[in-house]
Amino acid sequence: MNFITRAMNGGMGWVEERAPGLMPFYRKHMSEYYAPKNFNLWYFFGALSMLVLVNQIVTGIFLTMQYKPSAAEAFASVEYIMRDVPGGWLIRYMHTTGASLFFIVIYLHMFRALIYGSYQKPRELVWLLGMLIFLTLMAEAFMGYVLPWGQMSYWGAQVIINLFGTIPVIGTGLTEWIRGDYLIADATLNRFFALHVVALPLVILLLVVLHLGALHEVGSNNPDGVDIKKNKDPVTHIPRDGIPFHPYYTVKDLFGACFFLTIAAFILFFIPNFFGIFLEPANFVPANPLVTPIPLEPVWYFMPYYMMLRSVPSFLGTQVWGVLVMGGAVLIMFGLPWFDRSPVKSIRYRPMLHKVMIGLFTLTFVLLGYLVTRPGTATLTWIARALTLFYFLFFLTMPVWSRMGSFKQVPDRVTTHD
Repeated sequence: MNFITRAMNGGMGWVEERAPGLMPFYRKHMSEYYAPKNFNLWYFFGALSMLVLVNQIVTGIFLTMQYKPSAAEAFASVEYIMRDVPGGWLIRYMHTTGASLFFIVIYLHMFRALIYGSYQKPRELVWLLGMLIFLTLMAEAFMGYVLPWGQMSYWGAQVIINLFGTIPVIGTGLTEWIRGDYLIADATLNRFFALHVVALPLVILLLVVLHLGALHEVGSNNPDGVDIKKNKDPVTHIPRDGIPFHPYYTVKDLFGACFFLTIAAFILFFIPNFFGIFLEPANFVPANPLVTPIPLEPVWYFMPYYMMLRSVPSFLGTQVWGVLVMGGAVLIMFGLPWFDRSPVKSIRYRPMLHKVMIGLFTLTFVLLGYLVTRPGTATLTWIARALTLFYFLFFLTMPVWSRMGSFKQVPDRVTTHD
């Protein structure tokens, strides 16, 4: 052990001598970054999203070595990867399964921020950067979904691109500019490929760096919503309720990653399509502009927003109102730090009304996604409209109900109960 310790210290000394700026950076963001000692299960998902992001980048690089971004060859190249490239099926499934797992951990990460008030002052910028990551990730996922050039890929692109045509005056020109042609064809596939592989990943990586930098400037929130920087040791100036992120939380995150990878491996090797949810059967059929797949529905992580779009009736022959509702459903979340006027952060110390509202909001989001899979009826449409209305009212009325009720006393120090 002494030999290992001496070797590690010697290696760190060698690096510090040749790159003096690296070790202060490492200490600031790892060994001397003090995080609250009461992190629980909900705090795994930030690190897991980083893990999946790395998986998507690495597997995506390998897929680009064999993929051909043309309407005539795209589908065949994906089939070639799956059937003839050694290990190609594994790389492809790691990428497609990883996309769905990415959204699962991102949604859970956002839900944790919602229940523990991680967007409240002074972490507004952290939330805004996180929402920009989410918005960019949606664009990245959409463009990646188009690339296999199956039936759902083609018609998904057709539906989403045509939504821009509802914009008054500039709609027609904008859709042609996005497609790069009068129809969805080679030009569309080529530019989506470039954006998916190069441009958007760079934007996501930049936003992730800014997101983590902003987080480490203000410090992490915790399940109690207690600011650990307000209670420091007078001699060392170290927060009494904080522990170094490394090695304590790196080891904890490593354990969570192992558990997560076990679940991911089970899905990958036994149910990679996840019962047609991660990869729809229609997308194993080459794109045919003359045949519309039934049912025509987006991949699962876009379903709630698509249901909002579908529930809004056309007005004066245009679907622009549905497009505004769908876009507004994402953009309204940017205002969450200012909508919430609660004097406490954590749901642990909020009134029952707050817990009920957050529970109903979560149920609303899940139901909107589920309704997409059901046959369209008048009753279903009215239910979707009611759920969409509640979705927006949750945010718009939050300045009122977030101040209502009897709040519990927030402790001065963090607690360790779950």
